Parts: sequence; structure tokens; C-alpha cells
Amino acid sequence: MEDIIVLKFGGSSVSNNENLKIVANKIIDFKANTKNVVVILSAQGKTTDKLIHEAYELTDEVNKRELDALVSCGEQMSAAKLSILLNSLDFPSVSLTGWQAGIYTNNTNQDAFIENITTARIYAELKSHKIVIITGFQGINENLDITTFGRGGSDTTAVAVAAALKAKNCYIFSDVDGIYSSDPKKVQNTKKLTKISYDEMLELSNEGAKVLHNRCVEIGEKYKIPIITKSTFNENYGTVISDEKIEKDEIKSIIKKDISRISIIGNGMIRNTEAITKTINFMKENKMELLEFQVTESKISITFKTFVTDKMLEKLHDTIFYNN
Repeated sequence: MEDIIVLKFGGSSVSNNENLKIVANKIIDFKANTKNVVVILSAQGKTTDKLIHEAYELTDEVNKRELDALVSCGEQMSAAKLSILLNSLDFPSVSLTGWQAGIYTNNTNQDAFIENITTARIYAELKSHKIVIITGFQGINENLDITTFGRGGSDTTAVAVAAALKAKNCYIFSDVDGIYSSDPKKVQNTKKLTKISYDEMLELSNEGAKVLHNRCVEIGEKYKIPIITKSTFNENYGTVISDEKIEKDEIKSIIKKDISRISIIGNGMIRNTEAITKTINFMKENKMELLEFQVTESKISITFKTFVTDKMLEKLHDTIFYNN
């Protein structure tokens, strides 16, 4: 089946009924231009956190199988609500749980890996001209028990489903309209990236950037599925993550992990003597005590002996991107 797109909406995008209406309108706009639309949903807002908290109010030793059964309810709620809304707007749709969508995993609870996706049910619903809404973050194991994928698991569901369906694109919608040169909540003068490679995005995810789950980037790279990050709440251009390689050595982003580690991500970092020199000079000028300094093809990683403030992150970001 040709002309399939996958749209994933995060928890903030579906946090209440008003936001669900915004999501529904986005889907309808895509449906007008694309015949086959598959949607992956997260749980609404902080629903998953709330369910986990309530479970641990009952006992300190929560049964892992039952915890997966509990937290998977959040995505089922949001998927059913969205399907109710779309059907009321005369756009036929159907909500499917992970197991109904044919998502099979290993036997690990809370951090399961997808082993196979049988797409027959999804294709059947698409052929009947329905918008298919699938719960993110979950599947079933060989015992037909519900399993979940851990934090950011709905991203993994989206790209894995896109790969199984050979989708044209996979859109990841959230409250952020793309990938930036640093965290916009911590740094003022950030630049939005129009493109970034899988390798660079994987480094960002592994260093703690919360835009995309690292496992979804790995799947995207393996099956060559372009991932497009956009905002649910505006029409701004987003960032395309693909296997397109940038020939020139170029810094893409600076990120602070934990309290004392900063990483500078980009193509050809091991050859970027200007960036390395700027970083070393910055550390000297600011009397920052170094614990470890590593340079690879796609990353300069510095671990400091003491706490690094967001202000220092912003200062280094401006030095790297704006001080020639």
C-alpha cells in the first residue's frame, strides 16, 4: 500500500479536550492530502506519572506485569477519545491497542523491545478508508501479556510502525517545533535546525535531549524512515532527521547532561579544530576544572569537576555559535 504517513502526538499535544480538537484538525488536514493516515498517541498529559504514583501508593514492590497493564491504560484513553472525536466529525477512524495493531515484543516489562509487527489489521482498516489510531508505548509478549517500552516509548512505536508499513514519512508532534542548537528553555539565542542526521540526533538523544527517544532514531536510521519533528500548536517548519550527510564540518547542538557534562554535537567534530580551540579557550577563560575531555567524529564531550550552571551552558553556546 502506497502513500502512508505516520503522525505521532505526545502527551502535551493531547493533554485535554481542547488540545485533542487541535490534534484532530491537524489529522484532518493531512488526510486531505494523503490517502492513508496512521496516528500514534501518548497518554494525556501526566497520566502515566499519575498511574505510577498511585501504584506505588499501594505498595513499594509493584508487580511489573501489573504495572504495565495499568500504565498502558493512559494511551488507550487518549486513542479512544480521539477516535470518538474524529468519528463525530465524519472522519471514520478506529482506535487500536498495541496488541490489536500486531505489535509483538520480548518479555521485558517497562523496557520491552519490539520484535515484530504484523500489519494485517492496520492495512485492513486503512483499506476501509479509516484513520488508524494506535496506542503508543505498548505491545504484547509471547504470553499475550501487555508490555511497555519505557519513557519516550511512543516515539519508538511511531517509527517502528512507519518502518513496518514502509511509510513515506513519520511526523513527531510535540510542544516544541523542532531540534535546536541547545535547549530553548535554558538558552535564549538558540538556532532551530532544518536538518540533522540520524547519527547526530542519536548523539543528542543519548546525551539527554528529550526531543526524541534514542531507540526511535535507531529504527529510523535502520529502515531509512525520515523523521520530522514539528509543533502541534503552530505551523512553523520543523526539523528533518534523515541519513542525508552534511559534507562540511558543522556544529549542530550543545547540550548539558546531568550537572557537570556538556557535549557539542555535529558532523566532523574530530576535524573541527576551530570548535576544539574555542572550547578549550572557553574553559581556560572561565577557570573551569576539567575531569575528562573526549572528541569523536560527531561529538566533543567535556566532564567538569564541579556543577555547570545553565548560564554557563548559554555562555558556551553563544561562544561557539556567535563569536567568530
